Amino acid sequence: MDLPEDSGGGLLAEAKAGDNAPALTVTELSMSLKRTIETSFGRVRLRGEISGFKRHASGHCYFSLKDEGACMDAVVWRTSAQTLAFRPEDGAEVIATGKLTTYPGRSKYQIVVERMELAGEGALMALLDKRRRALAAEGLFETSRKRKLPFMPRVIGVVTSPTGAVIRDILHRLEDRCPTRVIVWPVPVQGEGASTKVAAAIRGFGAIEAGGPVPRPDLIIVARGGGSIEDLWAFNEEEVVRAAAESPIPLISAVGHETDTTLIDFASDMRAPTPTAAAELAVPVRAELMALVDDLGRRSASCLTVQARRAREQLDLTLHRWPQPDTLFAPATQKVDDLTGRLPRALSARAAHARADLSAVAPRLRLELLSDRVQRAQDQLASLWRLAELAHPDRPLKRGFARVTDREGKTLTHAAEAVAARNLQLHFGDGTVDATTGLEPKAPQRVERKASRPYVGSQRGLFDEPEE
Repeated sequence: MDLPEDSGGGLLAEAKAGDNAPALTVTELSMSLKRTIETSFGRVRLRGEISGFKRHASGHCYFSLKDEGACMDAVVWRTSAQTLAFRPEDGAEVIATGKLTTYPGRSKYQIVVERMELAGEGALMALLDKRRRALAAEGLFETSRKRKLPFMPRVIGVVTSPTGAVIRDILHRLEDRCPTRVIVWPVPVQGEGASTKVAAAIRGFGAIEAGGPVPRPDLIIVARGGGSIEDLWAFNEEEVVRAAAESPIPLISAVGHETDTTLIDFASDMRAPTPTAAAELAVPVRAELMALVDDLGRRSASCLTVQARRAREQLDLTLHRWPQPDTLFAPATQKVDDLTGRLPRALSARAAHARADLSAVAPRLRLELLSDRVQRAQDQLASLWRLAELAHPDRPLKRGFARVTDREGKTLTHAAEAVAARNLQLHFGDGTVDATTGLEPKAPQRVERKASRPYVGSQRGLFDEPEE
């Protein structure tokens, strides 16, 4: 509506003559714009490149669609996000179908996306190449990470659709080659939610504990039949690739035909061109193994026979070269006979020499001389015992003397030592008496002693040999 021109405004807003346009609130104007945009455009299809993609904890997705000259905000509500055939990411060129609306809280217009597809096969391949390069840069496709497959797995886990021809082909081929226990984890192999369930199945097999009620597989096969790139897209999703790379169990990818390539092929430990080929890679041929065992048994027996014959021939040749036993032991036998004859003569001669030596020294061995030396030694020992008894410290006690010691048994010979010890023991001839002293010691008086007269006698030592 047209509003009358006004040259200026006053301090207070007031209605003027002819003014039939009342003032609108911000909310009223924002809601009016919202209704106008939603009514005018309705459902639209918008082509652009995803930028700033973010998945909120609520499940809603927020991003922008842009081209060379413009940018528009976009939102995918949680219920619609669950039905998308691929996981949106930055840089993907898509065609989004939805309704235009506004967000009054920020004065922005946006598209509410209900369906979204990649903008042609070129955009799909570009997204695939970008994702492959990003995952390869993380090292998920390194050859060093790939493990050797078990030679003969006891249990094989298969992740595939339970109703397709793929599982029948795998079971049939395993039965022909080498019957093995198979555990199938049923999953959809295309469409919405397929990638999430395939990744969960791979991780589920890896989480089975050994020795539990469900046997833990020794090998996993992820299989699907052929199809277009759109049909196989679930096996290009990042969550499936990461699950395959992180699997603790060796994994064979068998997705599509021989010419089909998906990103799980790069992350698996072995790629099979077809599901049937995956079964052939998983187990050996039992008939061939039995034939090989039989052949090895025959070759082993033949080798043992040849070896035994050669050893017998070698033994015979060696025995022919050995001398006769009589010739071999003749010198030793002759030497023994010689020694046996010489031994009695040698013993007789030795005994004769010993008798002659005894006869030579017998006159010098007099019994009286020995008896005198023994008697002198006994007398000398008796004298020593008498001296030892006279020198014993307790011998004077029998004549009325006393010996003073401290409580530890140390003999005290000075008054100062007795005063310092305080607690004493007096040893008499008939017992011991405890005593205590607190007196100060007197200065000891010097006593002149007469010089002892030297003993004049024999200077022979106590332990000298007695003179004969």
